Amino acid sequence: MKISTHTYAEDHAASLADPAAFWAEQARQIQWFREPVETLSTDENGLYRWFRGGKLNTCYLALDYHVAHGRADQTALIYDSPVTRTQARYTYAELLDRTARFAGGLHDLGVVAGDRVIIYMPNTPEAVVAMLACARLGAVHSVVFGGFAPHELAVRIDDAQPRVIIAASGGLELEKVIHYKPLLDAAIEQAEYKPAHTVIFQRPFAPADMQLGRDVDYQQLLQAPPAECVPVDATDPLYILYTSGTTGKPKGVVRDNGGHAVALRYSMAAIYGLEPGETIFTASDIGWAVGHSYIVYGPLLAGCTTILFEGKPVRTPDAGTFWRVAAEHDARVMFTAPTAIRAIKKEDPDGQLARSYDLSRLRYLFLAGERCDPATYHWVADILGVPVIDHWWQTESGWPMLATLTGLDAMGPPRPGSAGHPVPGYDVQILDEAGQPVPAGTTGLVAVQLPLPPGCLPTLWQDDARFQRSYLDTFPGYYLSGDGGYQDADGYFFIMGRVDDVINVAGHRLSTGEMEELLAAHPAVAECAVLGIACDLRGQRPVGLVVLKDGQTIGEEQLEQELISLIREQIGAVASFRNALIVKRLPKTRSGKILRKTLRHLADGEEFTVPSTIDDPLILDEIRERLQERGVGLAFSQE
Repeated sequence: MKISTHTYAEDHAASLADPAAFWAEQARQIQWFREPVETLSTDENGLYRWFRGGKLNTCYLALDYHVAHGRADQTALIYDSPVTRTQARYTYAELLDRTARFAGGLHDLGVVAGDRVIIYMPNTPEAVVAMLACARLGAVHSVVFGGFAPHELAVRIDDAQPRVIIAASGGLELEKVIHYKPLLDAAIEQAEYKPAHTVIFQRPFAPADMQLGRDVDYQQLLQAPPAECVPVDATDPLYILYTSGTTGKPKGVVRDNGGHAVALRYSMAAIYGLEPGETIFTASDIGWAVGHSYIVYGPLLAGCTTILFEGKPVRTPDAGTFWRVAAEHDARVMFTAPTAIRAIKKEDPDGQLARSYDLSRLRYLFLAGERCDPATYHWVADILGVPVIDHWWQTESGWPMLATLTGLDAMGPPRPGSAGHPVPGYDVQILDEAGQPVPAGTTGLVAVQLPLPPGCLPTLWQDDARFQRSYLDTFPGYYLSGDGGYQDADGYFFIMGRVDDVINVAGHRLSTGEMEELLAAHPAVAECAVLGIACDLRGQRPVGLVVLKDGQTIGEEQLEQELISLIREQIGAVASFRNALIVKRLPKTRSGKILRKTLRHLADGEEFTVPSTIDDPLILDEIRERLQERGVGLAFSQE
């Protein structure tokens, strides 16, 4: 649905020719308390900053503005929780009232502009209210995925030093109760820094004991007089979102208020093609960047209706739950991760559940989080009958860098396996190891020429030096994404995964992403991972781990031979692919990314720390047993 008179080429060219002028025009689409003095500038450390001198409040833009301009009675938030069998709807006026009162309660606990607040909660309306209430006060929130281990939470407490922590008493994962309060108490015990208060949202299935003096009931804060919005500088932080770092210490990605509001407001129309009043279903978690941007802030900044889903793509109660939610709540756009679609495909390989719902009003399915292999792409496109748009972005960027922009004219159609074209504001390039652009079709390092557009991280929390070292020093003048990929002759970009996923087999640099694409095309394979393991002869060699579709009975030996033949036919004997192991499941982060690096360390017998983001650590034991059984990897070799 085109909602702009601009073409994609016009917007992208204008954004690179004069970034300040382009984004100054977009900044006029939001309500400022004070207009920016300078659209693009650098700070004392030479880092780029957007909209210096501007004053605004993100909560005002997300709620108060719409209530004042005719959307008070429009539904802002739909809560759909099959795990607790509850649903609720909140109008913009109702969400504003709850948020203002909760902000008043936080203020009574001493929270003021600039203070940090950690939010340790699942996908509930109370968590969204907590985020918006922090923004209302000018406080900096940091959402930590509910159920994170105490040590990891303690690390974030020490880094952010929150005045208050807001937590749920528990969450539900496939009917298993996860008690958050004991985890929170243990984290505070471990942390050197102690918050003044913890605010506990009591859930009936997981009642928590309250500590006198420190713990405050969530409902108590809702009784406070409503707080007004606090104007903040455009360059002030809105939130910190932690992402994994190579040193083991998480990196605190900072999102500023001004650039974030302008970028997300633009993206809702230009990328997702949504008009105010329409509904988006983003099946993610508020603990991740996708949840921040496209469950909470983006839709509300644009005056849309957003669906907050608490559950899983399967077994809550079945593999049709996403389609039910989209149909029942009239979603025009849906956004999830490829791994969720593969989970659905595994349990409903013929797509019968999707066909039992009326999805005629759904316009697009967007995918992100990891590359969508063509087999998954075609399966879901055939099932839904709508364009499937794989697009690429990172926690650091906060909004898409590559996409097919549905709100702009003259945009080429999505192409299977590709993340599309650079979004306006992003000058994406493929570089070699010397930092020079490579020819079309050549795989290299994905980088973005500076300045990054509004909405991207301006720095890391209290660590400019680490920001510079991690992202900017490798190629001066560029942001280094850490991903590898290529651009084809038609200008489409293909992101093949982290640079770690490029393996060196007897001097040949090969993409495990390309091999996974081939394995996933086999009719018996639901999902797969290819890892490069150490090999005395070739340096590295690839090994495939595959999960079968439900109902498949093919034997491992037959499947292995068929997959070896596929790789030989499409890549060649040089790939040295000779092992494919059937496993019950793959280890993933809670956001759905397969932990390939951890698997490689496991197979090679190297020491490693189990990532804090892993969905289920027991999966690693299952993989270890399979590798040992087959004698695959240096740690288990039978040769």
